[in-house]
Amino acid sequence: MTATEMFLDPVQSTAPALPDAQTVLSVRHWDDRLFSFRVTRSASFRFRSGEFVMIGLPGDNGKPILRAYSIASPFWDEELEFYSIKVQDGPLTSRLQNIRPGDQVIVKTKTTGTLVLDALLPGSRLWMLSTGTGVAPFASLMREPETYAKFDQVILTQTCRRNSELAYGRHLADTLADDPLVGEEAAAKFRRYATTTREPSAHMGRITDLIENGKVFDDLGLPPLDPALDRVMICGSMALNLDLKRILDARGFTEGANSRPGEYVIEKAFVG
Repeated sequence: MTATEMFLDPVQSTAPALPDAQTVLSVRHWDDRLFSFRVTRSASFRFRSGEFVMIGLPGDNGKPILRAYSIASPFWDEELEFYSIKVQDGPLTSRLQNIRPGDQVIVKTKTTGTLVLDALLPGSRLWMLSTGTGVAPFASLMREPETYAKFDQVILTQTCRRNSELAYGRHLADTLADDPLVGEEAAAKFRRYATTTREPSAHMGRITDLIENGKVFDDLGLPPLDPALDRVMICGSMALNLDLKRILDARGFTEGANSRPGEYVIEKAFVG
């Protein structure tokens, strides 16, 4: 473990004192810009893997500072996990990055989002395309048993500037085989494809370019995207989302929603 991959030990949970608050159980800093943390989960809290929820901290004026965060843990987990960027002047993340076990974080009860399996039509392959902290909802879905029941192949791609920013996704993939519910199926169906845009790595370039020039398919030994077989979930920057939407629309894919399933879905919640 490097100096920046600091893991703060779990603590026994305590009863939340703030409305909608949960107790921080553990925190891990993956590098100087990214961290994950786990909190207690109320017995009544329900969500679908891939959804997001509003979380936050009390502000100086007593009014909570809330932002939308994808839930990185699967629906069956007894705790809630979140993955966050550190924005030094961000209203929330400038404070959130300093939480420690025993602290409290506000977790609202209403969950929503489009990155859910119900918003996709049946298919053979599931592509989960992400940049940066956009991997968070897929951290939930890659540990969701229904993902492997519905698809023959599950491919996670993540594009970041630096190798250290890929550490969280790599850790998830490396430990997936030990997952108590999906380990065996994931070993046969799950694949991870990570790329960088600034530091040298095994695969370099934006996923949009690698789709358009076909390199990602050559590297994985898979055919190009086909709306008859492939289903796509997208979670990244606004620019990436729009570029991928353009690429998929041009290939005959239709965007789905909870009320109208399609061949691809895009997450529209962002954290600051």
